[in-house]
Amino acid sequence: MKLAQGSTSWILSPFLVGIIFVILGTIFAGVSRSVSLFVTVISFLLTGFFLLFFRDPERKVGNGIVIPADGRIREINKVTDPDVGKCTKISTFMNIYNVHVNRMPMDGVIKDITHHDGVHIPAFRKESERNERVIINIKTDIGTIKIIQIAGTLARRIVPYIKKGDTLKRGEKIGIIRLGSRVDVYLPSKSIKTICVKEGDMVKAGEDALAEINA
Repeated sequence: MKLAQGSTSWILSPFLVGIIFVILGTIFAGVSRSVSLFVTVISFLLTGFFLLFFRDPERKVGNGIVIPADGRIREINKVTDPDVGKCTKISTFMNIYNVHVNRMPMDGVIKDITHHDGVHIPAFRKESERNERVIINIKTDIGTIKIIQIAGTLARRIVPYIKKGDTLKRGEKIGIIRLGSRVDVYLPSKSIKTICVKEGDMVKAGEDALAEINA
């Protein structure tokens, strides 16, 4: 199983703690067996959880504009954005069990990427607009596309894999949000023929179609 970039320390740390307490409980009679067993079990459960959370499966890249994040589509709204103009905003909520590696919706160049500190309100609530976030503006053939990665209650770190000036293809990885989150994408209305998802849909990043482009 392929794992996400930067996940090694998260997985190895609890695993090594578990191994240490197995050894201590076996060799040293003075170490409480119940404490040793408890710490070992918790450590191995955390190891299993992080293996699941940081999985990074290969994806067959879809056509058109693809979904940037795994999860459930929570909102689709018409809005006006200062960078994109009149656009459609699609919000995907990533639950704890979803793959958390985010991907490019289409070919483009990273115009700018900015990190904003904030609070950690549950990402499905309206107040999460004040949460920690990373804003990515992408220059594409249909104009500017914006992606906003939003940290949630448990998500305390957004880790970009990209930098300003990078040229990427549709479906390439752009970063990961650790431990639960939301991703918003803004598509210029004038260039979009059809939105291919609806609220409530479960989707996969890089694989499922988000929208069709005007010919």
